Amino acid sequence: MSGARSDAANLPVAVASAPAEHATGHPPDEILVGFAAAIRSAGVAVTTDRAREFLRASAIGGAGDRAAVYWAGRATLCGSRDDLELYDAAFLSWFGDEQASPAQSDESASSSTPQAPLDEVDDQREGDDAGPEVRAAASSLEVLRRRDIAALDQAERAAVHHFFATLRPAHPTRRSARRKPARRGEVDLRRTLREELRHGGEPARVRHRRRSARARRVVLLVDVSGSMAPYADSLLRLAHRLTAADPSATEVFTVGTRLTRITRAMRLRDGEAALVAAGQAVPDWSGGTRLGESFKAFLDRWGQRGMARGAVVVVLSDGWERGDADLLGQQMRRLRLLAHRVIWVNPHQGKTGYEPVQAGIVAALPYVDDLVAGHSIATFERALAVVARA
Repeated sequence: MSGARSDAANLPVAVASAPAEHATGHPPDEILVGFAAAIRSAGVAVTTDRAREFLRASAIGGAGDRAAVYWAGRATLCGSRDDLELYDAAFLSWFGDEQASPAQSDESASSSTPQAPLDEVDDQREGDDAGPEVRAAASSLEVLRRRDIAALDQAERAAVHHFFATLRPAHPTRRSARRKPARRGEVDLRRTLREELRHGGEPARVRHRRRSARARRVVLLVDVSGSMAPYADSLLRLAHRLTAADPSATEVFTVGTRLTRITRAMRLRDGEAALVAAGQAVPDWSGGTRLGESFKAFLDRWGQRGMARGAVVVVLSDGWERGDADLLGQQMRRLRLLAHRVIWVNPHQGKTGYEPVQAGIVAALPYVDDLVAGHSIATFERALAVVARA
């Protein structure tokens, strides 16, 4: 994306020579380049050339016209039919979803040219005078990324849900006992000897090998008790994105008054269908909190037998324990001895004035490797980065 940014000076006047800086401080070309970067993060192979053509096409169509920006990006940034779904989700996340996407509007409209302005703009306004609307849309979404999910209204929650489709979490890896061919590393005697035999016993190129990398198992324990009700939906969406990254290396459980395994539901490709299936499987939504008993059930039935061994265990909870805090501490100690790393995602961590003084979190903290925040899209992204580095 740096190459696309550096070419901004060579863009047509409609984009490169935008009106005076908006309050957000971001010129139109930076907003569009940021959108191209978001598409790339969503999994679409966006090259520097494609990003450059997208900016030029947006300048020709009008940077303030929502439909023009949409079709310019769809024509230049997408390389196959498989990219379209990712592109639509990222477009709605970046520019807002106050209305249907231009593609959906086009299907129902009688005209061949969709009309979907970014905001209320005057019909006489030129394309290069509409940059502030683009900046305002992107700025409001950036603010929404950092808002506490518990404080959002229904419309804002619906907008935040589009962000989850753009998350592409990376699984942590571990070195495998298996070796694979490599340019450097230990000498592969078998392949080297075979190479010499093919040359009639004459000296041949020395072959090397190294250990391959495998995905490390990630186990998610999601608190769905009453105190976590404002965050439970978003945390399950986060669990779904992690499962989609590597279904065979991810296990998901909910904890509350009991332990429920929802891995099968989380492996459904469609996120909404996965949440519906999870809701049908979990019997203790918004109930009490028995973290110690739930963790003991997990370790006795699954963890001790191998699921937690060498795994990255992620606990998503506020640490509010209505049961025996000492039992929670004992089970966390067992978990820490088995797991490769224990990460605790707390929706209150990082908020002004918060201190981990609840009995449950106090008992668990000595056995936690990383305590991270988890109350907004921005903190979810940072939490995923911690998991990927584990």
